[in-house]
Amino acid sequence: MSVVTIAEAWPAAGRPFTVAELDRMPDDGRRYELLDGALIVSPRPTTTHQVVAGRLYGVLSGACPEDLCVVPEPAVELGSQTEFDPDLVVVRMDQIGGAKFTEPPLLVVEIRSPSTALVDLNRKKAAYERFGVPTYWIVNPDPPEPELTLFELRDGRYALAAKASGPFTADHPFLMTIDPAGLTHGLRR
Repeated sequence: MSVVTIAEAWPAAGRPFTVAELDRMPDDGRRYELLDGALIVSPRPTTTHQVVAGRLYGVLSGACPEDLCVVPEPAVELGSQTEFDPDLVVVRMDQIGGAKFTEPPLLVVEIRSPSTALVDLNRKKAAYERFGVPTYWIVNPDPPEPELTLFELRDGRYALAAKASGPFTADHPFLMTIDPAGLTHGLRR
C-alpha cells in the first residue's frame, strides 16, 4: 500500500468512488466510508461514543461463544462501491484473518451520534439488509434514556425485533443480556 494525498485518491469527475480508491485514502483521523459510490466522511467519534462502544464490546465478548468473535471498528466491504466501518461486529472465527470482512457479519452494531443518526437508521440499514446481515443493532446513548434498537432479517427484510431502554435479553447471534443504561452509567450527558 502506498501513501497518497486525498487529491490523488479522488476519482475522476463524474465517476463514483470505488472500494479500491477508498483503500488509497490517507489516514487523517477521519472515518471514510463508502455508500453506493458516495464518500461519507465522519469526524472522530466522541469519548462518550468510544466508552459506550468499549462497554458494549465487553458485554458481547463476555457472552460470545468460542466459535464466534466480536471485532471493533472493522472494514466491511458490501460491494465494489460500498464499505462501512461499523462500531462492532460479530463474525464466525473462520472469517478472521483478512484486512476486511467481505461476507455478512452475524451482527452489526452502530452507535448513533447526531451526525450519523439518519444514515445509520436508513441508508446503512438498507445496505446491510441487502448484504444479508442477519442482525443489526443501533445504540442511542443520548438522553432522555439510552436505547437499543434491534432489527432482524426476516424473509430478506429487516423487522423491528425490539426497542429497549431497560435490561433486555437478546438471542441473536447468541444469548446475552444488555442494559442500555449500563452502557452510559456515570457518563456526563
